[in-house]
Amino acid sequence: MPSPNAESTAFRSALEVIRAVEPRVADAITAELTDQRESLKLIASENYASPATLLAMGNWFSDKYAEGTVGRRFYAGCQNVDTVEALAAEHAKELFGATHAYVQPHSGIDANLVAFWAVLADRVEVPALRKAQVRQVNDLTEEDWFTLRRELGNQRMLGMSLDAGGHLTHGFRPNISGKMFDQRSYGTDPVTGLIDYDKVAEAAREFKPMILVAGYSAYPRKVNFRIMREIADSVGATFMVDMAHFAGLVAGKVFTGDFDPVPHAHIVTTTTHKSLRGPRGGMVLCGPELADQVDRGCPMVLGGPLPHVMAAKAVALAEARRPDFAGYAQRIVDNAQALAEGLLSRGATLVTGGTDNHLVLIDVSGYGLTGRQAEQALLDSGIVTNRNSVPQDRNGAWYTSGIRIGTPALTTRGLGVAEMDATAELIHTVLSQTTTGSNADGTASKAKYVLDPALADKVSRQATDLLSAFPLYPSVDLA
Repeated sequence: MPSPNAESTAFRSALEVIRAVEPRVADAITAELTDQRESLKLIASENYASPATLLAMGNWFSDKYAEGTVGRRFYAGCQNVDTVEALAAEHAKELFGATHAYVQPHSGIDANLVAFWAVLADRVEVPALRKAQVRQVNDLTEEDWFTLRRELGNQRMLGMSLDAGGHLTHGFRPNISGKMFDQRSYGTDPVTGLIDYDKVAEAAREFKPMILVAGYSAYPRKVNFRIMREIADSVGATFMVDMAHFAGLVAGKVFTGDFDPVPHAHIVTTTTHKSLRGPRGGMVLCGPELADQVDRGCPMVLGGPLPHVMAAKAVALAEARRPDFAGYAQRIVDNAQALAEGLLSRGATLVTGGTDNHLVLIDVSGYGLTGRQAEQALLDSGIVTNRNSVPQDRNGAWYTSGIRIGTPALTTRGLGVAEMDATAELIHTVLSQTTTGSNADGTASKAKYVLDPALADKVSRQATDLLSAFPLYPSVDLA
């Protein structure tokens, strides 16, 4: 264990060095810590990395180019990079029970791109890319390239629709994946909001995708990956799971059996932050049949690996292998369910009527608001959330009708079930007292809202008081 003052000394010293060069950056870093300490952070995709993880990113590894993989670099002098990358991969494989781990992706989007291109390279039948041959880009003839370009543009992907909780990177036009693939979506049952696996199977039989994607950013329930793999197998599709949001619940063995994607998917992608509580970054897990293609992520779609972030991933993954992480993961779900119950008891409408995981999706149309109005009103009141579409959302992806909230960050701070009910009360108070504002022409606005500043200030103070018993980074004193 570090000495009581080691972490404070480390961060104070770092800020002192930064301040000597650009004091405004040091001030912004300090202000961010203050804001995070005083706000109820309920964004489902955010968390608090440990001081060790944060400190692992601020070092000389940032100065190294390291294209290639462990033991096969295009730059000399990467022996120490090899050490931290190998450690991160080793921890990931042990943590998730995976055969192969690729820890270079800079983000979840990058991890998904690596996975997509690995599957395409494995599946597309081009003479120089057939399984019986060594597949190297330099082996491709002009005819091969012509065939490859034609074939890559005709492949199909089936993934979860955005309004049902899917992600942009699962084949939607604003993302490059929507330009790479001919994409179709599966949704959820219009009454229950749950995945209808029979409908997914029907869509797969009709569409015949090369890749079937499971995973979500705003679906508050478990997914049965065994059934999804059976659907993929029935149409000859590669089954990919994006577990970016719930990776911590998999690592903590809250999701097991049919609900653990790693034994069922051909390839799994994730971020390393969110519920996994590591640095911002991505990762790909797969079996040996895709490992070679995945390891070509750089330079296939990635820029040079970030060794300092891989070092932080190794630290965070080592932390996740400790016995206490399983308890943390379970508390995330317990808190989310308590938060859901607290909102339901106050009359809120929740998509699917509750949650099985780390997030809750509130349909704020029941309060007469759009997601954009609700998001800002809550922010004014010291509660940080994000607006999100709900199934069959009438307000579209910009204004939305939903608010997505999650419990990983507050659980890291130590808040429990009792505090979740208090949090539900604060959220309900703000939303029930916020009304729709008017545009200049007198019509109802989807963005403007009316909230008594005194009420917003009162709730903000109550939020700060609630958090006072659960200090953020108590070992870090910058005063």
